[in-house]
Amino acid sequence: MNILYICHRFPYPPKRGGKIRPFNMIRHLTARGHKVTVCSLSRSPQETEEAQGIAPHCEAFEIGQVREWAQMARMVVRLPVPTPSSMGYFYSPELARRIDAHLQSKRWDLVFVHCSSVAQYVSSVTGVPKILDFGDMDSQKWLEYANYKPFPLSMGYRLEGAKMLAAEKRLARQFDLCTATTRAEWETLNGYGTGADTDWFPNGVDAEFFCPVDEPYDAQTISFIGRMDYYPNQECMSRFCEQVWPLLRQQRPAMQLLIVGADPSPAMRKLGELPGVTVTGSVPDVRPFIRKSALMVAPLNIARGTQNKILEAMAMGVPVVTSTIAAGGVDAQSEEHFLVADTPQDYAQAVLRIVDNPQERSRLAAAGRQRMLTNHAWTGSMQRLDGIIERAIANYSQRTGTVA
Repeated sequence: MNILYICHRFPYPPKRGGKIRPFNMIRHLTARGHKVTVCSLSRSPQETEEAQGIAPHCEAFEIGQVREWAQMARMVVRLPVPTPSSMGYFYSPELARRIDAHLQSKRWDLVFVHCSSVAQYVSSVTGVPKILDFGDMDSQKWLEYANYKPFPLSMGYRLEGAKMLAAEKRLARQFDLCTATTRAEWETLNGYGTGADTDWFPNGVDAEFFCPVDEPYDAQTISFIGRMDYYPNQECMSRFCEQVWPLLRQQRPAMQLLIVGADPSPAMRKLGELPGVTVTGSVPDVRPFIRKSALMVAPLNIARGTQNKILEAMAMGVPVVTSTIAAGGVDAQSEEHFLVADTPQDYAQAVLRIVDNPQERSRLAAAGRQRMLTNHAWTGSMQRLDGIIERAIANYSQRTGTVA
């Protein structure tokens, strides 16, 4: 099939959450013999240069390079109108022209969109089966942000959430099938009552790349991994360091916390002044930091979909202590494969349970790794995707009375 694939962040190199899922889809579809043309955005000449590496994994690709100030301006002009500002952030007139040119130049068997913010490029396109992979329901993320932001910012996030919710409902009706990343996100999508056909398929993890190594870990070191310019990561680590870290240091004065991730804000860097806390900033490879740790914490209070950091740590045989909301995006069981906590006291107890008990750590490490191999392998996820594509094409044929 000729597949036009549109996503909100250029999916190469697949080093962050918004790129990993689309890259694995594209690679799978190409391996199946489909001819995939990728269309997406880059935000710097460096990102454009790095993006060229996708060439072996697709038939062709288009990059709409944008400038940050221009995208911010597109967000601002949408504040007083019903269109969500986040759609302005991911809109490029140049990319729109290139997508239109591709649509006119050949017959397409499928249009696949990852992320609702770029569905605007093809929402009105007809004559071809279309799938929208929402991934996460972004409206719910903005509405959740409103609970953590001071007034009047909270009002802005609440408005954006309401606008995005209306857009998600409208878009769902314009595609032949819509998908989400987790069962919980799928249930949210179904709860909109749009009548759209929906399904879900999980994120996977590269268990060969994220694998255990036969090297000792430091029983007094725990870690957190994630981009530190991302608000949910910032919020959870600020709270963890304020509420949980003193409890842990009181019990274990030698304990160390590694906060590993690119682009930490000044507030995040300041956490590195706390006793035992190191903020690394960007590192070439996060795996050595995770493997060195007795465990990884993922105490997120704002989390939609699947946290790839949890999958990667578990695949490496490193136990995870996470929040209930973040655990909901992982196909695993609390106590059996990882530990779940929500209060500062619960977090401290769970961390100490692992660092003080090598046998318990070994049990969770082995069980978590095995769960990733069985329930979060990309092969299984992509098999679900193949069935979803077949169903979308059947939906289109039934709706139009034609053979796609």
